Amino acid sequence: MAGSTAGRVGVRRLIEAHGLVPDTSLGQHFLVDENYVDVAMREAEVSREDVVLEVGPGVGVLTAALAGAVRHVHAIEVDRRLEPALLDALGAGASRVDIRFEDAMRTDLEALSPPPTKLVANLPYSIATPIVVESTWRLPRVDRWSVMTQREVADRWFAEPGSRLYGAPTVLLALSCGLVHRRSVPPEAFTPRPHVESALVTFGRTGPGADPATRDLVRSAFGTRRKTAANALAGAGYDKRRVEGALERLELPRDVRPERITPGQYDALARTL
Repeated sequence: MAGSTAGRVGVRRLIEAHGLVPDTSLGQHFLVDENYVDVAMREAEVSREDVVLEVGPGVGVLTAALAGAVRHVHAIEVDRRLEPALLDALGAGASRVDIRFEDAMRTDLEALSPPPTKLVANLPYSIATPIVVESTWRLPRVDRWSVMTQREVADRWFAEPGSRLYGAPTVLLALSCGLVHRRSVPPEAFTPRPHVESALVTFGRTGPGADPATRDLVRSAFGTRRKTAANALAGAGYDKRRVEGALERLELPRDVRPERITPGQYDALARTL
C-alpha cells in the first residue's frame, strides 16, 4: 500500500492551476518527483492504524498519499495561500486530514489528537532540526520518522563524535533514535530547485526522548564551541569541580571538548550531575 504509485497528484499541474509562486523565504521547495513519496512512506512503515504528523505539506503531494494509507494526518502549513491546491490534491481524502494553517514552531504538538505515531514530511529547511529533535520528547508515541531535509542537516543529525558536524542535535537524537535508512535526493526532484543537495532519512525510536536536565546539559556543553566541556558547563552555571569529577569517573580527561563526548557519556554525565 505505502509503495503504490497510484493516486499521483501532479505537483506542477497543481501549481499552474492555482497560480502559485513558491515562497522560498518559507523554505518552499515542492517535491515533484513522486517516487520519493513512495520511498518515504515505505521506509516509514505506515499502516492503516497510524496517525501521521506532516509539517510543511505544501500542495499536498505527500499528504494525499498519506491520507489514503493511514488513519489520520495532522498537516501543519504556515502558508494559507496553498489551501486551494492542498484541498484539490486531497480530494475525498480530506476527511482524514486535519489541516492547521499556523507556524509549526508555535503549535502545541502535545495537544494533537489523536496523538501522532509517525512523523513523515518534506521539512522546510529552516525548522527541520528543532521540529525533529523536539518531537523525540514532545511526541512520545512517535516511533518512526521519515523526512526530507538538507543533506548537511542530515549529516549533522547523524555525525560521529569528534567530527566538525557533531553537536547538540546529534547527541539529543542519538539518545532516543537510530538511523535505519538514508537516500540522497537531487535538486531536480523539487520545484523550484534548491541550491543544495537534500536527503531522505528514516530513523526509529530506541528510547524515550532526553529529559529536561539532559537537554540543558547537552545544549550548555555545546553553547560555547571553543571551550572545554567543563568550562562551557561552568559558564552555564554548573559547578566546575563537580563536572570535572564526573568526567574523571567516566574516564574522560578534564579538558575534553564537547564534541569528543559520546551520547552515552552525556547521558551518564547528566545522571551523575
